Amino acid sequence: MTTEEATIPAVGARGLDEVLEVTKAANRHPPPHTDFEHGVLASYQWATGAQPEAPVTASAPPVTGRPCREQLFAECRSAAVKLRAALNDDADVGYVLGAYTALAWLCGHHDDHP
Repeated sequence: MTTEEATIPAVGARGLDEVLEVTKAANRHPPPHTDFEHGVLASYQWATGAQPEAPVTASAPPVTGRPCREQLFAECRSAAVKLRAALNDDADVGYVLGAYTALAWLCGHHDDHP
């Protein structure tokens, strides 16, 4: 890792600039937003510190303003659990799927952002 790479602020496995660009692009979609899009946006906003509560667990805001890598991974795991439960009772599937997909991308589980 170069010195330059070490100084770039990160959001999980992604650079802050990349996450802010993806968030901006997602916000450009005209309303009404789908439940999936709401889940994606809530995850990006929480990850960048623009939203105080976590998108799935609604846990308290991180002390630093943005969640650390471990908090992102924990929220992603919570989203996976809630998604499995939502699939069984058909509640909030779109929102939870959007949140899980965005959180998984932020954590580096896949390369394509939602």
